[in-house]
Amino acid sequence: MTPASQTKHFLDLWRLEAGELRLILDEAHRRKAARAGWPKGRIDADAPLAGHVLAMVFEKNSTRTRFSFDAAIRQLGGASIIANAGDMQLGRGEPVEDTARVLSRMVDAVMIRANRHEDVERFAQASVVPVINGLTDRSHPCQILADLQTIEEQRGDVAGKTFAWVGDGNNVCASLIHASGQLGFSLRVACPADYHPNLMDLARSSQGDVTVGHDPVAAVKGVDAIFTDTWVSMGDTDHHERLAAFEPYQVDDALMGLAAPGALFLHCLPAHRGEEVTDQVMDGPQSVVVDEAENRIHAQKAVLVWCFGLI
Repeated sequence: MTPASQTKHFLDLWRLEAGELRLILDEAHRRKAARAGWPKGRIDADAPLAGHVLAMVFEKNSTRTRFSFDAAIRQLGGASIIANAGDMQLGRGEPVEDTARVLSRMVDAVMIRANRHEDVERFAQASVVPVINGLTDRSHPCQILADLQTIEEQRGDVAGKTFAWVGDGNNVCASLIHASGQLGFSLRVACPADYHPNLMDLARSSQGDVTVGHDPVAAVKGVDAIFTDTWVSMGDTDHHERLAAFEPYQVDDALMGLAAPGALFLHCLPAHRGEEVTDQVMDGPQSVVVDEAENRIHAQKAVLVWCFGLI
């Protein structure tokens, strides 16, 4: 068993060196290309994680994270065990550290979709097997890997490009901020004043080109891609206040028309159509939201093999 001090966890993009992040993205591209035309259940030719078991623990509801990680470990030759936190002793108050120590003896890696980022960090500190952040209140690194993979499939290397984030400066926005400095793209964030990104996340992008403002029109002019997310996320209780604050930040045809010709539209899903994005944009030719969702599988396969030191 690998000593805890040598275990490679995947918790936040800012923790990785730029070269490591580039390596993971390149591996995602390579693995997707290698199985083009294959049925979804066919195991990769090298089956790098044969005999390995991934535990998936969910405190939040999930569609894409659940299905993509399950497909990912199967395609790598491994198996999965899936549990909702409410079905575990974790949901009845067992300390995070105790759950981590026990699961470390039963599985080879753990993916957690959690309410609190601090709990995932505590879990990783106690675990001697890799721990992967499948989403927390502070970041969503797996989603951003899939997003960047999608852009590179369509438009080439993200380095030197300019993207806009319009809407809530939430956990997905935070991970995009983290990646900007690592991979060399510029990012313009447009949010209402009360919903700006966390100052710590902005500090962690100090080597990147990130600007934050209130004007979505100014943010999207000439950009290569526009990102958005739901205005009301799981756990938010200020529903009506959010809808009122974010109304000017809807991504519609007029806003997309201010971006560069052929600019892409990205959304991590699920989308609240008619709120943060119109049907015309979601279903239009510039939307790559379904490609994003598919690429969660390939990006997460690359994360898994990175965690085991296989790339």
